[in-house]
Amino acid sequence: MDLHLRGKTVLITGASQGIGQQTAILLAAEGCDLILVSRDAGRLNDVADVIRAEHGVEVRVVAADLSSAAEVERLGASAGPIDVLVNNAGAIPPGTLQEIDDPRWREAWDLKVFGYIGLTRSLYANLSERQGVIVNIIGAGGESLRPDYIAGATGNAALMAFTRALGKSAARDRMRVVGINPGPVSTPRNETMLRAQAKTTLGDDSRWTELNAALPYGRSATPEEIASAVAFLASPRSGYTNGTILTIDGGPA
Repeated sequence: MDLHLRGKTVLITGASQGIGQQTAILLAAEGCDLILVSRDAGRLNDVADVIRAEHGVEVRVVAADLSSAAEVERLGASAGPIDVLVNNAGAIPPGTLQEIDDPRWREAWDLKVFGYIGLTRSLYANLSERQGVIVNIIGAGGESLRPDYIAGATGNAALMAFTRALGKSAARDRMRVVGINPGPVSTPRNETMLRAQAKTTLGDDSRWTELNAALPYGRSATPEEIASAVAFLASPRSGYTNGTILTIDGGPA
């Protein structure tokens, strides 16, 4: 299926690994030019080199810490015209209310929650000029609301509300705002979270593979599966989808 994305410019945060990296690769295959953002310039450049060699699209790399409001503004001012923003940067650690202290909670939210909000605000006028699309990669923790992932659950729930509320006004600007809530995805971060969950529920963090095997289809999602949903939702093929959040968690276990 031709997604009609060729020639679009897409800015992807958290693009050096995992879902962000695979989203960049897939969108490059669709003919998109890319702006890749993360804190790790070296890893970003490695990803960009592979994409340029394989797909021949334009790839810019921006090393930025999006937990900093000044860095968000710098990125917004230097981005140039873009058609799609994929907010993906950030990982909120697992833990209960007593385990996640204020500094860790605020640090995680500065990057993921306020980072998404700040970058969206900074780029909104830019995107509206091209009737753009915003895709927020959020997380199913905002639906399951586990107390041992309380900072992530509340942060993701806030981003779900942000996505839906902004979608209500975006239509007036001929824009779209959508979200994706991945369940467990096979990345190093997922292993870390499953180990923490195994320690809580099974008493031994080495038993995290048992939790993974108990998931629907006996596995986590792949980053490529999430990236495919990003590409479709960002495309004109999904042009009547707005203010919607797609959950990709394999269904009931």
